[in-house]
Amino acid sequence: MAYNDDSVLARLSSLNESHDSIATAAQWIMFHRRHADRTVQLWMQRLKDSSSTKRLSLMYLANEVVQQSRIRHKDDFVIAFSPVIAEATSLAYKGSPAEIQAKLRRVMDVWKDRSIFEAPIQKAIEARLDELDKARGAPKSGFGGSPFGSTSVPSELAPLVTSHQKVTKLSAPLTNTIASAIEEYDKQLDPDNAVPSAPVYAARLNGLLKTLANAENAVAECVKARENLVSGLEKLLNATRDALASDKRAAENLCERKTNIEDKKQEVELAIMRALGPAESNGALIEGESGSPGSEPDRPEMEALTPPPAQEEQAMAPLETSGETATVSSTKVSLDMNQESALPYQSLSVSANGSNKRRRIEDSGDFPDLTGDGIDPEVAQLLKDDGEF
Repeated sequence: MAYNDDSVLARLSSLNESHDSIATAAQWIMFHRRHADRTVQLWMQRLKDSSSTKRLSLMYLANEVVQQSRIRHKDDFVIAFSPVIAEATSLAYKGSPAEIQAKLRRVMDVWKDRSIFEAPIQKAIEARLDELDKARGAPKSGFGGSPFGSTSVPSELAPLVTSHQKVTKLSAPLTNTIASAIEEYDKQLDPDNAVPSAPVYAARLNGLLKTLANAENAVAECVKARENLVSGLEKLLNATRDALASDKRAAENLCERKTNIEDKKQEVELAIMRALGPAESNGALIEGESGSPGSEPDRPEMEALTPPPAQEEQAMAPLETSGETATVSSTKVSLDMNQESALPYQSLSVSANGSNKRRRIEDSGDFPDLTGDGIDPEVAQLLKDDGEF
């Protein structure tokens, strides 16, 4: 395809993030390197009119072109991109999602590490990106700085962070570099292509050797960086495993000690209970008292269940018995019975018409002879005088 503005814009419009698309477009553009200035102008125009995703593809294309130019020592595109690359980078970075911004940052780091552009241009690129981050309120990451922003990194992880950053920087352009070298190799050894004259063919083969050597060096650097990262990860893993084993041993030791103390505590408590004795369980002893239980208290005195005394007015109440009215005397006669052979008497309380009457009843039904032996005659006479016999 002949070189003109339409062909360049067509190439740029059909560009995507795939490696084949970027490598093919870069080869075509570099083939027309004598139009480098015009190509960069059209590239910048297309960048301004594209979305953030499309701008990332255009930045990848610029990265491929300038790196290949450095490798082949043909600085046409490096010189052409230098005046506009800071503005282009800022334009692609501004308003893009965080994922796209991170990818652009990695491309900028590669440019800095490999000195693609001169130091003033590289500083201008960094300053523009830092201003955008500051305006957006994001922490300043800086090139080669910590990817965690202002977050402090533990000292044992700092070497790993550095190794990971180096791997990221080296691996970002590695795919394109390898693909370009392989493509150039296939192109030069394709039997369908016409073999040029010997001097031209020798020059091309010499350039292919340099391309393959550069790709090989890039891969070797990436391999070395990954080996360092793996070694650091293994050291951290081994140290963490050792610390874990030590913590487990400490936990087992503490658990054993805790069990011993619990058993000892139980023994002491049992000894205390045995020393206090069973009385302690019913309450503490009063000071000055012995541990033996006290005597049982005396039973309370109970009032005898005796009939209430006869009232004075009831004593004189008339008592009707067999049609006769009798007056019951309230005077009680006490007999001093000196002889154990005295006949027993029973006293019953009889209630008749609301009055109380006390009668003497002989067990045998008859009164004994009061004048017999063993009875005082005077007492017998008194009994006869008072009774109704």
